Parts: sequence; C-alpha cells; structure tokens
Amino acid sequence: MWVALCLTALLVFISYRFYTWANPKCNGKLPPGSMGFPIIGETIEFFSPDHALYDIPPFIQKRMMRYGSLFRTSLVGRKVVVSTDPEINNYIFQQEGKSFLTWYTDSFNEIIGQESILTYHGMVHKYLKNLILHLVGPENLKGKLIHELDDATRKHLHTWARHGIVDVKEAMSEMIFEYFAKKLISYDESRAPRKLRESYKAFMDGLISFPLNIPGTAFHACLQGRKNAVKVIGDIFEERKKSTTPHHDFLDHLIEEVKREDTILNEANAVNLVFVLLFATYETTSVAMTLAIKFISDHPKVQAELVKEHEAILRSRDNEESEITWQEYKSMTFTHMVINETVRLANIVPGIFRKALEDIQVKGYTIPKDWLVMMVPSVLHLNPSTYDDPLAFNPWRWEGKELHVGSKTFMAFGGGVRLCVGADFAKLVMAIILHYFVTKYRWKVTKGGDIIRKPGLVFPNGLHIEISAR
Repeated sequence: MWVALCLTALLVFISYRFYTWANPKCNGKLPPGSMGFPIIGETIEFFSPDHALYDIPPFIQKRMMRYGSLFRTSLVGRKVVVSTDPEINNYIFQQEGKSFLTWYTDSFNEIIGQESILTYHGMVHKYLKNLILHLVGPENLKGKLIHELDDATRKHLHTWARHGIVDVKEAMSEMIFEYFAKKLISYDESRAPRKLRESYKAFMDGLISFPLNIPGTAFHACLQGRKNAVKVIGDIFEERKKSTTPHHDFLDHLIEEVKREDTILNEANAVNLVFVLLFATYETTSVAMTLAIKFISDHPKVQAELVKEHEAILRSRDNEESEITWQEYKSMTFTHMVINETVRLANIVPGIFRKALEDIQVKGYTIPKDWLVMMVPSVLHLNPSTYDDPLAFNPWRWEGKELHVGSKTFMAFGGGVRLCVGADFAKLVMAIILHYFVTKYRWKVTKGGDIIRKPGLVFPNGLHIEISAR
C-alpha cells in the first residue's frame, strides 16, 4: 500500500512539473509554441546537423509553419521566444539598453568567459568597443592595416600556388589567424612552444554544440580549448608586463590601459578581450571567405565580373604591382556586392539573443521578463518577399543599394548599437583576397565544398582547390 501511495505521489509530482514546464506563468498571452521536455526543452532538435546550406534551418522552419513568426521554445535550460518578424526584431534592436539587453545562454557564457566583451553593457561595453576601434577602426584600417593585409595576402597566396593544391578553409584560417595573432600579441605559431591555434581549433569545434560537459564531448573539448588558449594568452601578458621592449601591437596598448589609474580594464578583461577578438575575427572571416570562393567557382559570370572590375584597377595604376590603395578599395563596388551576397547566404550567426528586462507587449503577445529572445537572420535573408529568388547567389541584387549598413532585412553583421565592430575589417580582408585571387591566379575546385549547419556553418571535408599563378 505504501509503495502504491509513493508511486502515485511521484507520478503526481512528475505530472505537475511537466504541466508547469509546458505552461509557464505569464502576465498576458504567451506566443504559441512548445517548451519540450523539462530542462532539456527542444535543445537536441535545435543542435541536430542540417545539410542544407540554402534554406532556413528545419527547426525554425517547422515551427514557423505551425506557429507563425513569433513562437516560444526552450533551449539549453532557458525559456526563449523566437522572432522571425523584421518589425519586431527592429524594435528589439532599438530598445537595446532600455527594455532589452544583449544576452547569451549560460552555456555560451561559460564558453566565452564571464569577462568577455560580449557580456558587458552600457558604458563598459562602449569603453571596450572603443578599445577595439583603436585596432580595427576606419583610421587604422586606412592608415596601416590595408598595407599589412596586402603584404600578408600576397605572401600566403604565393605559397598556396607553390603547393599547387590547398584546402581553402584551412589555408584561409591559417592566414587570417597568423596575421591577427601577430597584430594582437606578436604571436608566431612557428616559434611558440605551446600551439595557440590548436587550442582554438578544439574551441571552435564545440562552440555551438550540445552543452554536455563530460570528457569525450565536443562541449568539453571546447572548454578545454578555451582554457588552454587563455593560459597561453595570459602567459604572454605576464611576460610582456616584465618587458621593457615595445612590440607595437594591441597588447602593448592594453597593458598601458591596465596601468592607468582611472581605467576600468583589468588583466582578466584584457586577456579575455584578446581571446574573443582572435576567435571572432579569424573563424568567421575564414568561413565567409571560403564560401565566397565556392560561390565564385560555381558562378563563372560572377568571376568574370570580378576580373573585369579588378583588372580595371590594375590598368589605372602607373605600376600594376603596386599595393591596393584605400581609394581603390572603396571603388570595388561589385566586390562589395559579392561580399554582401555571400554573408547573406552564409548566415554564419544562427541566432542573435536579447534578454527582456520587463514584460514586453508585441503584436498581441507578451514576452515575459527575463526570457530570452532569439532573432533568426536566415529567415530575413531568405525571405522571397524581400529577396527575389532568395536561394540563388546573385550579387547583382545589391546593385544601387546601400552596401555598408545593416537594416531590418539585412542582419549579417548584427544590428542596432551592437553592430559588429569588426565588420569593416572583415570586408577589407575579403576584398583584398578577392583582388589577388582573380587577377593573379587560376584555380579550380578539386574536391570538398559540402556544408553542414549544426547550427553554425561547417565544411566537413573542406574546400580543396588546385591553384597556380597566371
């Protein structure tokens, strides 16, 4: 009898927990949707690999068809409202720091670190953003970085042609990592006893993975990769503090900031800032650049138009072998159309998160306080009402349009006050690489090019090309 009573009580308790989980409290009407299983929610389905590059993720698509452009779910233990409505998304961006704050899931914060620039708001975020602009702001891009990137690109592409066959994804990652690691902390992988890039590889492999922290999982390897990378950067920071020799890199600037009496920057912030900048720059840019090469290889008319634009630049010079000038870069209209079209289809960031600071009323529904809102760029970028034949790679669709700002329907570099601070750097890198690719080299894809979303963009077998000098 007691056993039966205990089992009945347990069953009632479990049923109650399932009911309260599936029907969260709300001072209004919640968006439709499902919360999945307690704690786990719908996380497993969200992280399931998807082999379709040119479409909205099935997880989102299925729920949009069932519930509409605004629906609720639960991911990695957090209650989430997913918005695929451009008007709502724009409203949320405009309310940054008022009704909403940039936010991430607990598991993502664990990965990037609590001292990351991504976790700060208000004046602290503005201060850290200005520090980054010291490195990748317009003045430094124009005065210094364009020359360094030109030189680095020439050297690496020459090496690729000497090897004959390269994996574009791996080679792009190596090139951008090498340049930016030197720019940040004067790091040279070939001379370092502890390999920083290996730690980043482990980190990136599990960055967007199911958050199960046990040995053998991608998430655990990701945390270990972050730990090792931060240790290497921290050791360099400590060695640099004792040095009297200037290195003329970003770390020198950070150390001077830490020493200031009125600073809000401490050593942990500085180390984590370097860590986040390196991963955000080299991985996202290398993925976008690899995808651009794939698209151009698949579309001869696009390649021909790029060749036409860049050969015109060569003909306008007194010396064809001169490096790219800022004026030439700004004149690369079709190149920037290719870049925009690439990142529109790439949708490298699967979701942009904000946290509601109060109950928010939108279109007859309530987003409860402390819930997360996830905006999905791919839905906007692949909307046939905005982009004619949206799954097609068509740079000409950008003709006559503003190429350097975000909008309600173009969020490849974020939106609102949190627009990606490194966007101009990424575009400059891509434009310089494309310039030399189409004017100095011939190439053809030999294997690879398959793409998986999980939900981030991955090239499981790379993109291998045969490349030679013209």
